[in-house]
Amino acid sequence: MSQVTQLIHQYLRHNKRFPHVYCPGCGHGIVLGSLVRSVHNLGLSKDEVCLVAGIGCSGRMAVYVDFNTVHTTHGRALTFATGIKLANPELTVICVMGDGDALSIGGNHLIHAARRNIGVTALILNNNIYGMTGGQCSSTTPMGSRSMTTPYGQLENTFDIVELAKAAGANYVARSTAFHAKMMDAQISQALSRPGFSLVETFSPCHTQYGRKNQFRTVVDMYQDLKVRSTPLEKWNEMDPAKRGDKFPIGVFVERDEPGLEERYMAMAEGLRKKEANA
Repeated sequence: MSQVTQLIHQYLRHNKRFPHVYCPGCGHGIVLGSLVRSVHNLGLSKDEVCLVAGIGCSGRMAVYVDFNTVHTTHGRALTFATGIKLANPELTVICVMGDGDALSIGGNHLIHAARRNIGVTALILNNNIYGMTGGQCSSTTPMGSRSMTTPYGQLENTFDIVELAKAAGANYVARSTAFHAKMMDAQISQALSRPGFSLVETFSPCHTQYGRKNQFRTVVDMYQDLKVRSTPLEKWNEMDPAKRGDKFPIGVFVERDEPGLEERYMAMAEGLRKKEANA
């Protein structure tokens, strides 16, 4: 049995809605594979992993993986994940969201989860669009892009997920793309191994709702675009800002080891118990 087949049988639920709902060329399946490989390579028990997901294409991961899973309401995945981690700090809690789920509807929760530095790993699958709900623009839809709700071009500024997470106080912040699967494997593994709040953003092409409206003839063209425009962080920092154009940096942006909120909470609770016992 090949390793791929072994991982499929070990970590996916075969009785749950297969074949999957992802469109041909969607990057979400690549992210799912990367997540499974990371959990496997770290030797994490499926019983000790809890995957929380919201609504949207990314939310279907909660249906497919054979972990403890919670499929929540739109934009509220991080609130559920926060409660789960505080109630059971020993769990490895992973929160999978799309850009609409994480930043448009759930943007306030993302900011405060990073500020609290709660021990949750957030995987944000950024396809620059609301994919499942009809192709509306999101808070990461690039300016000038066409969508179902911006047929003449998007006029608003966009969120930079990495910069937002850095400013809010996350312990670990990284970015990759569905084209860079090996980099994504490493980043997810590092995020799962680090205390506090970790965030990995992955650019995941959506040809069905975004690409076809924005001059990408095929989904292959979208992956080629990710390859051309992505720039390793070290090279990005050396580039003249005037020459960066529409390129974007990929790599690890923040690595800290500050204790997570759940660690501080448990330490406080233990201190109070000792104080009460000695009273």
